[in-house]
Amino acid sequence: MLDASKTCTYSYFIVRGMFRTYFLKDGKEISEYFSAEEEWCNSPKSFMTRRPDIYYIDAIENTEAYSLYVDDLVALFNKFPEMERYSRLSMGTVFGHLMERITSMRFTTAKEKHDHFLEVYHDIHHRIPLGMVASYLGITQETLSRLRAAR
Repeated sequence: MLDASKTCTYSYFIVRGMFRTYFLKDGKEISEYFSAEEEWCNSPKSFMTRRPDIYYIDAIENTEAYSLYVDDLVALFNKFPEMERYSRLSMGTVFGHLMERITSMRFTTAKEKHDHFLEVYHDIHHRIPLGMVASYLGITQETLSRLRAAR
């Protein structure tokens, strides 16, 4: 759907299914976040700056989504100020989530990271492949298996 070498020019509203946003480090896919039903998904930095960045976006399930071109979104913001307000509130939610994720990655144990993951993705965690969960948490699949067995 989105390759890191390309500029993200569309934002997607997910009707059914799930997207994963990830980057590559030393040839390994590192999951950054997951988006599912009734959420928007794009590469925010690329979408806003209209330049490529590090993120790839792929569907990890059969997914149905509406796409909105960046110029059309700008036109909507100009015509309907409430759309711009909605976007600012949505970005604030995303920003808050990312700040929590940074704190979790830097200052918590593997168990606490996993607990936070289950809290954030409480509705969809069971649909995400374990390898992607492990890369999101920054732990091995073996550690993830031990954490899940201890629950």
